[in-house]
Amino acid sequence: MLQRDYTTSQLDVLEAEAIHIMREVAAEFERPCLLFSGGKDSIVMLRIAEKAFWPAPIPFPLMHVDTGHNFDEVIEFRDRRSTELGARLVVASVQLSIDQGRVVEETGRRASRNRLQTTTLLDAIEEHEFDAVFGGARRDEEKARAKERVFSFRDDFGQWDPKNQRPELWNLYNARIRKGEHIRVFPLSNWTELDIWDYIRREGIEIPSIYFAHTRKVFERDGMLLPDSDVVQRGDDEPLFEAEVRYRTVGDMTCTGAVQSTAATVEEIIEEIAVTRITERGATRADDRSSEAAMEDRKREGYF
Repeated sequence: MLQRDYTTSQLDVLEAEAIHIMREVAAEFERPCLLFSGGKDSIVMLRIAEKAFWPAPIPFPLMHVDTGHNFDEVIEFRDRRSTELGARLVVASVQLSIDQGRVVEETGRRASRNRLQTTTLLDAIEEHEFDAVFGGARRDEEKARAKERVFSFRDDFGQWDPKNQRPELWNLYNARIRKGEHIRVFPLSNWTELDIWDYIRREGIEIPSIYFAHTRKVFERDGMLLPDSDVVQRGDDEPLFEAEVRYRTVGDMTCTGAVQSTAATVEEIIEEIAVTRITERGATRADDRSSEAAMEDRKREGYF
């Protein structure tokens, strides 16, 4: 007798949940968008969106909040991938926010535009009247993320209140909002970093070369390896040296560190992550090494 295996893999379950969430948003909201930076989480979200609506095109635009201090490899990938999909790409510029006097650029050795993204993001949401914004945040990243629901309600100031979240029983999501309010939607909430890489391997998804081991000039600050760049201020006590590194996460290069690694393939990255005990943001994001309370305050202000 022919035996059939009807078991569902963990990746299948996670993918099905994310597809359900995306279709729910497309059905319930008028003007959703998907945050797409060219990083691995947003790349996986983009693949989920492709599957959710295939063979139709993705029914909402992509948006990137561009600090102007991003890695060239990632920006090239962002532009090329959105063009390949025929998707509309909205670029919200932090530099434009600075030029318009909406935000004030930080100065000094530890200056970063990462925190300035909040104003640029909220301005873009208001300008384009987006009522739902897909983000790639996962609950395993840090404790403030773990408190957030899949549908994360934001008031008309873009603020998040962790004590006033809506219940999500049996995967039922409350999409009701007033004009000016919006929902941040996290289809990858229940994924882990290892799930992301397993999915990239299974689907054969292309990712920027910066995620693989390469030789780069870096310097050490607070136990992190920051890149040699015109936009990263380096002190005389922070000498440059060459190292074989890769990036576990990508973002503003002023606060995104590399990790020493020889992992040159997706399989080797998976082996490396499987044994690590430090989260990707804890290892590579200077701005996320603050306390849980500080991170939660930033999210209350509208920080993504």
